[in-house]
Amino acid sequence: MSLHSKRCAPPHPSSSFDDLVSSLRRSLSSALSLFPPLAGRFYTSPSGHIYITCNDAGADFVAASAKHVTVSDVLSPGKDVPLLVREFFVFERLVSYNGHHKPLAAVQVTELEDGVFVGCTVNHCVTDGTSFWHFFNTFADLTSGKMIKHLPDFSRHTVFDCPQVLPIPPGGPRVTFDADQPIRERIFHFSREAISKLKQRTNYNKVNGMKSNGNGGGKITKKNQDPTAEISSFQSLSAQLWRSVTRARNLDPSKTTTFRMAVNCRHRLEPKMDPYYFGNAIQSIPTMASAGDLLANDLRWSADQLHRNVVAHDDATVRRGIADWESNPRLFPLGNADGASITMGSSPRFPMYDNDFGWGKPLAVRSGGANKFDGKISAFPGREGNGSVDLEVVLAPETMARIENDPDFMQYVSV
Repeated sequence: MSLHSKRCAPPHPSSSFDDLVSSLRRSLSSALSLFPPLAGRFYTSPSGHIYITCNDAGADFVAASAKHVTVSDVLSPGKDVPLLVREFFVFERLVSYNGHHKPLAAVQVTELEDGVFVGCTVNHCVTDGTSFWHFFNTFADLTSGKMIKHLPDFSRHTVFDCPQVLPIPPGGPRVTFDADQPIRERIFHFSREAISKLKQRTNYNKVNGMKSNGNGGGKITKKNQDPTAEISSFQSLSAQLWRSVTRARNLDPSKTTTFRMAVNCRHRLEPKMDPYYFGNAIQSIPTMASAGDLLANDLRWSADQLHRNVVAHDDATVRRGIADWESNPRLFPLGNADGASITMGSSPRFPMYDNDFGWGKPLAVRSGGANKFDGKISAFPGREGNGSVDLEVVLAPETMARIENDPDFMQYVSV
């Protein structure tokens, strides 16, 4: 269980900071009226079921000053993400269960020397990334005076409406990884052109049913192609990351590696859920391979393992996953206990740069300190759009150093 933190660093507005704070406070109140669960608290019934009580207990709003920090300090191109970014968020190191007595959402507005950082933290038990960005962008639209086009769907007559009781250990859940473990965090930017090259490598001759040599250089034939046959751009990028991190970890060839991806289930169910369903409608897809197989085969082979699992995650698979959990309710552990795992979160499809508070498009997206462990990756769209991607990569220091010196990986990275 974790807190979900996503945020943006917009350009500096022309109004005074005090006026900005007042405006954001008012619009946050209006946004919470449209998303009332985020202003509530958790309640555990005598039967053990945990509910959200929409009691208008409110969200936290913090105004802070860091005028000694510049936008350039925050962006730090080509360098590690500075630890000071974590100070732009509240609720550091809390678990979601704390929502019984802590707010389920919080906003911190921090004035920088030449910009403003709007940090938002929400409880991940309440919302997934899709719903988070719906809330955050609605918050921005209300601030700038735009019309709200889509309201959240709060219906609970879905397969995710589970009757089972989740057993909670005495004293509440605990973090399942070492939060004090030494780690490094970097943003790696991949342009549209770089990702196109990766996609070409993974799909070379694939649609013709011919074995790929993995070196690219051929055209992708799409005539009469099964729409599920093509490996996606993001699967291609993920496969490159999986191979590069595995190589950098110097694992024994027999060691099983796992690449875990979070997927949105709203459109995978039949009938499809409302795309603006508010809550959590995600599942985790694990793909496993030995380190030896992963590195002995080409990039296309690795991408194909990911691709097959994603394509297979249909309505029946979603329902089987829910049924399996209901037969044995349990907490989902985070971390990298075996030293051979990668956990991919967030999505380059999220509209992270659609939040204009009235002073322009955000300059960057950064996350707080929640759930940062060796092997935790978050995918963001690149600011320029057009299919570019930013990967927020968290690795052990020695692994990160090897990645930075891996030409097979760094050839696709741009600052």
